[in-house]
Amino acid sequence: MQHDTTEAAGQEGAPRPLWRRIWEFPLVALLVATGLIYLVLVVSGETAKKLPAIPGLPGQIPFNLICGPLLLLVYVLAIARLGRHPHNDYRDPQWLRHLALGLGGGVALFTLAVLIAAAIGIYRIVGLGDFSGMVAALISTALFPAIFEEMVFRGVFFRWIEEFGGSWTALFLTSAIFGAAHLGNPNASVIAAVGIALEAGVMLGAAYMLTRSLWLPMGIHAAWNFTQGEVYDIPVSGTKVHGLLDGQLSGTPLMTGNGFGLEASPIAIVVATLFGLWLLWLAIRKGELRSPMWVKRTDR
Repeated sequence: MQHDTTEAAGQEGAPRPLWRRIWEFPLVALLVATGLIYLVLVVSGETAKKLPAIPGLPGQIPFNLICGPLLLLVYVLAIARLGRHPHNDYRDPQWLRHLALGLGGGVALFTLAVLIAAAIGIYRIVGLGDFSGMVAALISTALFPAIFEEMVFRGVFFRWIEEFGGSWTALFLTSAIFGAAHLGNPNASVIAAVGIALEAGVMLGAAYMLTRSLWLPMGIHAAWNFTQGEVYDIPVSGTKVHGLLDGQLSGTPLMTGNGFGLEASPIAIVVATLFGLWLLWLAIRKGELRSPMWVKRTDR
């Protein structure tokens, strides 16, 4: 037994082959993971095209229902095993608590933004909506974006950019990319992209840093989208929705988001960014601020 232990220790300390160092390099792992996700998107899209259309069901729902579970499967079986420090961001002993806190936080944050908007005359309720299309909207604007975007931006981009360049680099780059990714949305603008980068990029990145899992950011993301769209009838990142309430935004384009929704308004930007900075402070206090890979690591 003594001989086996010594031999194992010697093998552990032996230099890794060049091919393995390249394969495990953070940016290589990031590219491989991104390629796998792109493959899932292509396969899901082609499969959804072959399914017969269902009357009354939005066309993106079959894609969402195929792609969501397939993304989770590929993540657990392949992406979580990549890199020098394999880690499954869904394996969290406190996943239910983190998810519940995220859902509650997302509802509370956007409700606060709506209350402020209503208090200053930007938002008003003009009637009641109904439950028509609620399930489809829940899938397409809340659940699927929370799974897909958090996996990509926090579970892949943030994770390996942070391992390579440290937490500050990861937070800045993923927030900027996340904001820029919304420029293709309806009624998007530079202000909207900057707003998404600040309010969502910082907040969701900090939530990931704090818990080192995807459950808290997914909960915040899903509840934020659902509350603004399916409850308060406010466009979700420029996409018009049908909510339980019939709400209207009125006022200057700067304050209303100019068709993009309150996410592009200083109201939501300030509320969510302050919350994100608080999460970031908690993460730093917890010791979750990590250094670039070229700095001697004392944070693992």
